[in-house]
Amino acid sequence: MRTIEVVSSDGALTGARVAGDVGPALIFVHGVGSTAAIWDRQLATFGARYRCAAIELRGNGALRDPDPAAITRAGFAADVLAVADALDMPRFTLVGCSLGGVVAFELWGRTPQRFTGMAIVGSFARYPDGQRYADGVKAAAAEAGDMRRFAEARAAKLGLPPERVRETVEQMAVKSLPCYLAATQATWTGDYRALLPTIRVPVWVTCGARDAIAPYALAQEIAAGVAGASLSTIPDAGHVANADAPEAFNAALADFLRD
Repeated sequence: MRTIEVVSSDGALTGARVAGDVGPALIFVHGVGSTAAIWDRQLATFGARYRCAAIELRGNGALRDPDPAAITRAGFAADVLAVADALDMPRFTLVGCSLGGVVAFELWGRTPQRFTGMAIVGSFARYPDGQRYADGVKAAAAEAGDMRRFAEARAAKLGLPPERVRETVEQMAVKSLPCYLAATQATWTGDYRALLPTIRVPVWVTCGARDAIAPYALAQEIAAGVAGASLSTIPDAGHVANADAPEAFNAALADFLRD
């Protein structure tokens, strides 16, 4: 595995963790509370057969922080394209968890010709009462005043396996509070329901069976809106199913890619 840094079209710094140099292109996009490292188990599995890149979204703490005003859904889509272009990936399957699924929809609305497929994990086309939810998360983070303190409280609400708690806290704690607040606003406030019928590539929609953040009903709404989409759950997993139950998730993703 190697890491790269890339400048997006608007000047923001992005990058990726990269594995594999043969086969079709797979791009992985993390959630608002994670960094690209959340996909390491997938890079290790799929790097032998695919060209894999786990995007390091702007402002997530693993890279130099941008102006929080640059942290938008459009900016995140630009990050994906910057990495894809740098790695000569004109077309790719995008695998997105939570915010990563939102980024997939945003990118489809802008450059649908770049997609060969998409896998949407623990995400939503529109989050119910999204602005109110975002305001609640932002208020809790601001009250904590420190990302590590907030991360410890937030991790306790995610239905995580015990071995995942420290990883989650560490990935959240590297983010700056202003950038996290901006990313939270971007994550929960979009509405892509009208876009779903336009998606004309293979789509797999999944969520953790214990996901209390983006539960099964939101996955169902996506699958119902996309013609031919497949829908499943990952047993014994919470909101970040690819990390909570990596073996089961990888097996299901491999089946989707094979089909």
